[in-house]
Amino acid sequence: MRIAIASLLLLAVVSCYQPEKKVTVPVIGFMDALKDETLAQADSGFFDALAQNGFSEDSGTVKIIYRNAQNDIPTLTQIADYFISQKVNLIATNPSLATITACQKTKEIPVCMMVSPSPGNAKLLDANGNAPPNLFGVYEETWYIDTSVALISQVLPEAKKVGTIYNDAEPQSREALAALKKTCGLLGLQLEALPVNNSSETQLVLRSLLNKNIDVFFAPPDNTIFASFPTIVQACNEKRIPIFTSEAGLVKLGAVAAFGADMYQWGFQAGQQAAQFLKQGNMSGLAPELVNVRQRVYNPKVADEYHLVFDSSFTAIR
Repeated sequence: MRIAIASLLLLAVVSCYQPEKKVTVPVIGFMDALKDETLAQADSGFFDALAQNGFSEDSGTVKIIYRNAQNDIPTLTQIADYFISQKVNLIATNPSLATITACQKTKEIPVCMMVSPSPGNAKLLDANGNAPPNLFGVYEETWYIDTSVALISQVLPEAKKVGTIYNDAEPQSREALAALKKTCGLLGLQLEALPVNNSSETQLVLRSLLNKNIDVFFAPPDNTIFASFPTIVQACNEKRIPIFTSEAGLVKLGAVAAFGADMYQWGFQAGQQAAQFLKQGNMSGLAPELVNVRQRVYNPKVADEYHLVFDSSFTAIR
């Protein structure tokens, strides 16, 4: 009888026991191609959008594996391979080199891009003109550069010669240079453009460019420019050459004015898409989309140094 009662009690305990369910959270592999203050604004926007949608590491609702390639392409490839080996749920990429690398490495893991050109400009379309089926996020076209360049004639009408540097290895840099050439021609501006292979060459190439008596330096969307922008600002200021740009994020760092995408909002828009993916667990309704926040901005401190006046259509960035 005692054995029977003990058996019944044990059975009751076992039947009441519910094994603790293991809670799994989605994992995002975040791939930054280089360390840069401008690109970091997009990163912040991305993570803020996730948090506002209930996904943050602090709350334990998402895990972020962050890696930065420090502007080294072999390292970027290794990062992509690592994310694939870890079977992350999503790869977030910033900027274009990271997006291209991720799309070349995987067709299964979804990729959310930011600060990148369109899939077409990034040479990511297939033979039928379709973007990779695992790609979504936010891109920018180069048509807005004509408005950015027009700021030069509007604010500095006496300017005649524009200088720039570009990295021919980057798709968005080539597209931007073509747009820059066309717009300068329409506005009657002479363009001096010199190629640079990486940020370590910037100082030498820039010195040669500044010796060509340019009136203005124009900073297009180029990762080499992003990585070496402090060097560009210092050199141009020493020669008293103002910097105009198509990248609003560079104005805070020393450019005088820009018409272009707000980097924080660019990342935020991509983060909203990533949050939608995490909520629904699939890519339904998600595709690459055009950045939706551009603005005319200027740096009051730099404007004062160059005695330039901006009207109320510009927003001051300090």
